Amino acid sequence: MEVRRITINIAGRVYPLNVPAAEEETLRKVGKQIENMIKDFEQNFDVRDKQDALAMCALKLGTNAEVVSMNYEKTIQSTNERLATINQSLNETGK
Repeated sequence: MEVRRITINIAGRVYPLNVPAAEEETLRKVGKQIENMIKDFEQNFDVRDKQDALAMCALKLGTNAEVVSMNYEKTIQSTNERLATINQSLNETGK
């Protein structure tokens, strides 16, 4: 697996990273997303401290991840219920 050395700039700080080549684009995209979120918080919520902006980003990203996870779990549960119903119907038909 190829590893690349990249730098990501977040809140005025540069973070050098060694990342798998396959993840480079994702990390750059997320870094840019965080930078945009910081700017949005600074402009819309009068946040002047980068630490506060980063905390708000962490909260928002964590909340988004939890919502996605909950929706995924609901989808899996719903799919399993439908498959069980189909399986039961097939078993009853085959009797």
